[in-house]
Amino acid sequence: MADVIEVGAARGDAPPRAGRTRRRSATQRGHRATPYLFLAPYLVLFLAFGLAPILFGVWISLHQWDLQLPNRPFVGLGNYRDLFSSDSAIYGDWWSSVRATGIFTLFATPLLVVVPLGLALLLNRSFPGRTFFRAAFFAPYVLGVAVIGLLWRFLLDANLGLVNRLLGAVGLPSDTPWVTDVPWAWVSLVGVTVWWTCGFNAVIYLAGLQDIPAELYEAARVDGANGWERFRHVTLPGLRPVLLFVLTTTILASANVFGQAFLITQGAPGEQTRTVVWRIVDEGLRDYDVGRSAAMSVLFALMLAVVSVVNFRLFRHQED
Repeated sequence: MADVIEVGAARGDAPPRAGRTRRRSATQRGHRATPYLFLAPYLVLFLAFGLAPILFGVWISLHQWDLQLPNRPFVGLGNYRDLFSSDSAIYGDWWSSVRATGIFTLFATPLLVVVPLGLALLLNRSFPGRTFFRAAFFAPYVLGVAVIGLLWRFLLDANLGLVNRLLGAVGLPSDTPWVTDVPWAWVSLVGVTVWWTCGFNAVIYLAGLQDIPAELYEAARVDGANGWERFRHVTLPGLRPVLLFVLTTTILASANVFGQAFLITQGAPGEQTRTVVWRIVDEGLRDYDVGRSAAMSVLFALMLAVVSVVNFRLFRHQED
């Protein structure tokens, strides 16, 4: 055996153990590369349809990018300065749309966090017809914003709408301007949005409720905790990650409202319900000033990023 090893060494052959080590190292490198191979299709799509458009949008925002002109000169931060300069032609319209978006988000978000939670708590109980009610509350969410907007535009019409007719039938005022005057326009937009999307958040809450161990509720009952105390000390802590997800996504979705305002109130009265996304679309596609539109988009994205970071930090502080 020693003679065989000496002959192999004289010919320059690697010892058997070294060969196995090299094969094992190659296998380990292959295992380490496997996750990246599975992620590669998503990374390619993200780079092509996510990161690249974002970077291109930032680049456009640094230019006077008018679709009607052949030249697109570099203006640096000029488009951003126009958004903060009171002498700019777009200053008033921009901040009016920010205010409208803030009003809608401020009133819609709490309702879209609390109302679905109440529904989820009810639908998590055992009672006849529970499956039907779960489907009924979720059903509006499957409809597109165009269907929802046109449907409620007719239902809320001050003269011909079914809502005012029903109110008049029960002796209540039947001439409420639901879509043409404030604060009724905001009541309509917030109410329709809550009716339309609360089913989705309720389903998310239901999934979280079913992950809370039943033993925790039994232990709380044994300790004499009433319903409110069980909700406060068992349900809410168990739903903390779900609450963070629902709150963050609801804020982002509410801030990006467009279709409801465009179809139901059509910006009325005046332009008081014209939101940021609507303003961005008008600036880029109606006025053909894509540079300013891109600057609005980037600034608005930064605002939402700040809100999201603050939200995560607040939840982390509560956990600590």
